[in-house]
Amino acid sequence: MASARNAALGLITAVLIGGAGAGSANASLWSLLTDAPDQSTPQSADPPSVDTTGKSTVMAAGHGLAYKDGSFTGQTFDAYYGPVQVQANVTGGHIVSVDVLQFPKDRRTSRYINSQALPMLKSEVISAQTTQVDIISGATLTSQAFIRSLRTALKQAAPGT
Repeated sequence: MASARNAALGLITAVLIGGAGAGSANASLWSLLTDAPDQSTPQSADPPSVDTTGKSTVMAAGHGLAYKDGSFTGQTFDAYYGPVQVQANVTGGHIVSVDVLQFPKDRRTSRYINSQALPMLKSEVISAQTTQVDIISGATLTSQAFIRSLRTALKQAAPGT
């Protein structure tokens, strides 16, 4: 983790200074600052641009980026015990609710775990206005699938898409 942090600091410095290789550093910085690439979904986000002063124009959800209003359904992801799919509801550029369309519920343990974890995940996402939330201990697979599905929904809600 320390090496990744040091690499990020070096890239930030290169982008801010605008020295040689700032374009490639900018693309690398974008990949470090955004969520880890999701291997099961295509990546459509472009790296941020660099203005003439060499400053990065990175904006992320929860940091000044407003979403398009509407309801956006995410892709379905496997949480081992069953599929997870969510729908993000956006009003006034903010996530106002998250509906869980599918979740593992055919086993008593799955129903119990998800009755505890899903409300916590929804609450955290609404508070944070981003998918950058902690997973719920004991519901790791469901949490990861929830976040991945929400990520695909919010990509649809991003301005300019």
